[in-house]
Amino acid sequence: MNHAASATDDLQLLLEVLPPHIRERVESRQDLSSLMEIVLDLGRNPEARFDNMIEYLSNEQVSRDDITYVVSHIGKFSEDNRAGIERTLHRISAMTSRTGSIIGLTCRVGRAVFGTVDIVRDVVEEGKSLLLVGPPGVGKTTLLREAARVLADDLGKRVIIVDTSNEIGGDGDIPHPGIGRARRMQVPSPHKQHAVMIEAVENHMPEVIVIDEIGTEAEATAARTIAERGVQLIATAHGRTLENLLQNPTLMDLVGGIQAVTLSDEEARRRRTQKTVLERKAPPTFNVMIEIQERGRLAVYDNVAEVVDRFLRGVPLAPEIRTRTESGLVKVSRAETIEVHKPAAQKAAAETFAVGSVLKLARRRQRLKNIRIFSYGVSRIRLERVIQKLRAPAVIASDIDRADLILILKSQEKRQPGSIREAEARGTPRYVLKSNTTTQMENFLRSLFPSEIEDVMNEDEAAGISEAQTAVEAIGAHGRPVELLPQNSRVRRLQHLLAEQSGLRSMSIGREPNRRVIIHPEQNH
Repeated sequence: MNHAASATDDLQLLLEVLPPHIRERVESRQDLSSLMEIVLDLGRNPEARFDNMIEYLSNEQVSRDDITYVVSHIGKFSEDNRAGIERTLHRISAMTSRTGSIIGLTCRVGRAVFGTVDIVRDVVEEGKSLLLVGPPGVGKTTLLREAARVLADDLGKRVIIVDTSNEIGGDGDIPHPGIGRARRMQVPSPHKQHAVMIEAVENHMPEVIVIDEIGTEAEATAARTIAERGVQLIATAHGRTLENLLQNPTLMDLVGGIQAVTLSDEEARRRRTQKTVLERKAPPTFNVMIEIQERGRLAVYDNVAEVVDRFLRGVPLAPEIRTRTESGLVKVSRAETIEVHKPAAQKAAAETFAVGSVLKLARRRQRLKNIRIFSYGVSRIRLERVIQKLRAPAVIASDIDRADLILILKSQEKRQPGSIREAEARGTPRYVLKSNTTTQMENFLRSLFPSEIEDVMNEDEAAGISEAQTAVEAIGAHGRPVELLPQNSRVRRLQHLLAEQSGLRSMSIGREPNRRVIIHPEQNH
């Protein structure tokens, strides 16, 4: 495959809505092809943001008249504070004060890029439902738009685009020509996207539905309903990788969901694993998943059901890597399979999902690197002392964007800042500490590093903690009690402490040597 991509940006139409003194400064530049956005914040110098630099456009600060000028030349703002310019892909996003007045504008350049879908055109044309994930700015929406055009124009299919923020089809009643013959349904407000998805199926008989940013449980449910009716879905979802989706209880249903299964003692021995294991709950909504790792580089998972099954068994399936070379050719290769380290066979499932979806943490451990913990409300000095005492492979992270996990004090859960919620949305695991005591911190670190803290716990104790942590995660997924394997009194005490730390209720049943712990969904009140 060798197709040169071309782009059209209607940039002049965006420049025309800017105040004249700012527009003239932008037009004088020679590198407008790399312009990403214009930022106008009240009382600050206007900025032009390019691919790799930011430049001030004027020594004069942005005035209310400047903001009013822009607002008067564009469409109306919707509930999500976004507006646009008729029949273009440009997006103007507003920042408002507490009283509702606009105090900042982000004018983002929208470009229709043609010829990018060839890297996955064979996948799109197969008719399977396709889910796209990846970080912001790598071209997910562009790929959606191209896929809709190819399916509608080249294959003659009935394609409906559910366009929540008009990012796919552009602003105004007449869609941008970049979507070809595909039809577009606009969504009056973001929280009604799921309803419009169902309306599209019931009223317009589509063969393909294209959706940007599935992010709520209602939208995930609507997507499953559409897929069960035999309609091809092509969508993006919040998250960067498969791991992110499996960590997200709202969206994990898109890839089949996860449930805890309690095995009989005989079956657990036969599998050489613990009694509670995690398995895929249902068929995935999407048959194929593509991780857009960066522009021109994609990882294609062709069979999502098999990918999830193997992931839960600790044997990740290597994706197909597609890369666009500088000459425009598409190079196809197979990624290296990364095995999850399992110190003992009986702890296989626990090592895979010992602390949430921790494949990322397991990989860092394999590279002998410390896990970076961002603490909120937790005493850093006390936590550092406990880390040193246990010689745990962890460090305190000062930057949440570089953290591998978040540790938050239970009393601070409701006050957590937006940066923590954003990190969780990106797939960073979060753990809650009940109190600021060294005992709680030790128990947390022991559960996080069951095999690394060898001087504190032996192998049986580590296995028991790992099993209990897996049960905690399973209860979070399905809300039902989980019975653990028989353990000695010390291991049972550690399991009870872990359940208490996680806000759950536990009890011991049976007689020695078969006495064991059952963890329940909530504490007694």
